[in-house]
Amino acid sequence: MKRLFPLMFIALIVLACGGGEDTTPTEAPGTTPPVAKAQDIDAKKIWKIRCIACHGLYGDMGTNGAANLQEATSDLAYRINIITNGSENGVMTAFGEILSEEEIEAMAKYTMSFNKALEQ
Repeated sequence: MKRLFPLMFIALIVLACGGGEDTTPTEAPGTTPPVAKAQDIDAKKIWKIRCIACHGLYGDMGTNGAANLQEATSDLAYRINIITNGSENGVMTAFGEILSEEEIEAMAKYTMSFNKALEQ
């Protein structure tokens, strides 16, 4: 009985932690959830989660060789490519597998706001 008690205790913990989630799909089978449009995406929130460590809050920190986005003059297409595929020198991580196309576009547009000369 003394040997059985620890096993029962572990089983109880596993059962208690494993349940409670509703796995019923909210969408009808065969449908895909709607994709957020670029203008609806909170790029600032994504920036704080994914980019701030290297680029800084205002895009000018340059940690680990990150580009200074206050001085960058690259166009939107270039920025989308870099965010999607990473930088040519391998310094920046590719986010094409992590972020949606809409999120990447929103992020590229957001990075352009750091360079005030590009807004004119």
